[in-house]
Amino acid sequence: MDAATIPRIDVEDARRKVAAGDALLVCAYSDDVKCKQLALEGSITLSELEARLPSLPKDKEIIFYCA
Repeated sequence: MDAATIPRIDVEDARRKVAAGDALLVCAYSDDVKCKQLALEGSITLSELEARLPSLPKDKEIIFYCA
């Protein structure tokens, strides 16, 4: 997928979905230190996502962000 085909979501929709527990907010950087510096409320790092993948429901929405 290239950037032009990736669906976008606005900030308010993302915030609402994460607050309701309907989506995970994931920092898209592979560097955990960088993710922690740019952390948004309710977000997890990419490595945390990878660790949780086996236990996540298949229909859980995942919202990636980068700053």
